Amino acid sequence: MKRQKLDSMKVRGARAQQMLRGDLEGEDLEAYVEERVLLTKFHDAQNWARKNAMWPLGFGLACCAIEMITVIGSPRNDLSRFGAEVIRFTPRQADMLIISGRVSVKMAPVIRRLYDQMLEPKWVISMGACASSAGMFNNYALVAGCDKFLPVDVYVPGCPPRPEALMYGIIKLQEKVSGDEGLGWRERYQAEGTEEVA
Repeated sequence: MKRQKLDSMKVRGARAQQMLRGDLEGEDLEAYVEERVLLTKFHDAQNWARKNAMWPLGFGLACCAIEMITVIGSPRNDLSRFGAEVIRFTPRQADMLIISGRVSVKMAPVIRRLYDQMLEPKWVISMGACASSAGMFNNYALVAGCDKFLPVDVYVPGCPPRPEALMYGIIKLQEKVSGDEGLGWRERYQAEGTEEVA
């Protein structure tokens, strides 16, 4: 196996030298170029770069923030594996907002202002039952879901959600950003018609 690898490297080196000297012409040159040139659309390259370089805003509201911090900082659940290691504490340098915890009525305008100050394009992850629906603390002082005042891209369920759930949510957001969302769970499990009707 090593011998074959070494031989193929020698062949590639010899072909590269031929190309540099101008000895490759015609079909050989065309084949050499086609092996090494990658063509894509600008939009796809831009989405690939956005997907692999998300800058989250370091922002936690309640107990879910501890799980978010576990994903951001611990070596076991490292956020840098997903290209989101540049945690910013100013909205003008961030493009991903993770709302983790219950949102009070007094806090909602502050979060909206932070969101408005973020760079475009920007994304929002609603982490935990409280951020998604006010959870077990559903009372007059809390907003019943941050989607009442923000456009939410991904919901991460749980009370509190495990770090793995947040990582899965980030992966789903990356798929959404790259334009390859895949099937939703209703299509995957043939569960059409199970939607709740208000």
